[in-house]
Amino acid sequence: MKQSKKGHPRISLAVSLVALVFLVMLLSILSAGLIAYLLIKLGILDLEGTASPIRAISIMVYISIFCGVVIATLLSRRSVKPIRNMMKATEKVSQGNFSVMVNGSFVFELDALAGSFNKMVQELKGIETLRNDFVRNFSHEFKTPITSISGFAKLLQAGDISDEEKQEYLNIIVQESERLVHLSTNVLNLSKIESTEIVREKTIYCLDEQIRLAIVMLEPKWSDKNLHIDVSLEDGIEILGEKNLIQQIWINLLDNSIKFTKAGGVIKVDLWQSGHMAIFRLEDNGCGMNDETIRHIFDKFFQGDTSHSVAGNGLGLTLVKKITELCEGTIEVQSELGNGSVFIVKLPLGLAPKTDNYR
Repeated sequence: MKQSKKGHPRISLAVSLVALVFLVMLLSILSAGLIAYLLIKLGILDLEGTASPIRAISIMVYISIFCGVVIATLLSRRSVKPIRNMMKATEKVSQGNFSVMVNGSFVFELDALAGSFNKMVQELKGIETLRNDFVRNFSHEFKTPITSISGFAKLLQAGDISDEEKQEYLNIIVQESERLVHLSTNVLNLSKIESTEIVREKTIYCLDEQIRLAIVMLEPKWSDKNLHIDVSLEDGIEILGEKNLIQQIWINLLDNSIKFTKAGGVIKVDLWQSGHMAIFRLEDNGCGMNDETIRHIFDKFFQGDTSHSVAGNGLGLTLVKKITELCEGTIEVQSELGNGSVFIVKLPLGLAPKTDNYR
């Protein structure tokens, strides 16, 4: 016998069925005996005569069967009540009601089933919320640049504008077009990664050099904000992996930190080897995140900045998470609102250990 979360004792389904059968038999016999006793007292059942024992036994059998059916019906209705409640709750969930919950039971298996059902409903509720957010955010991210391109194209078509205005409108159209290209590229990359189970095209390359290249590639962005990049990369760290795939991890993480770090801020980039793992640490002194944002930071199209004041489409960190998992690595986030964020990525090197001072 086990204890429930509330401290109430629970029994297994097998024990409860055995107990139910035993109870039905016991109550049937007692009820049949009581009814026979009353019939004898009332003179309806006469035990005298040669055929009376057989007749009495037949009557007792019929009475026992009747009582057993009645008692089993009454007890079974109560016994299957948790299952009926589960069926009704399932029907409500199938209709889109994710607020329904079911109570536990004194039967261990049914209580566990109720707990799993409630957990499933909570997960479905979260998925439904994310789906709604996905549609809303995707619509916003896709519609906004198209609206801008259409609007400024119409202004150019109308004419009667200065050369300076014409150049400004053309620049905006180019920027919004690049934004659409970036969005579609991320969606395609994410779709490709989600359908990939094994990374096949692996090569051995220097991980520290790849991260340095990612920093250089993003130099226009962090220079434009006058950010200081504090780089501390252990030299000669080699990794066996898909080079272009892993490159997206560093570019997306660095781009995210640059985006949310205020002008004149500091970004620290560290890389070192620990055993068979390469550990990448990225720290910024940007705006940071609250607990709610941290919980959903890797969800598709999720953006902590609901005002969309910072350019982005909410897919960069989702890509990072998927690629890291695909490479059998892990990613951690540490952040406080107003105190910056820290991202830690751990990737297996995938190489045989070196014999000379391998750390």
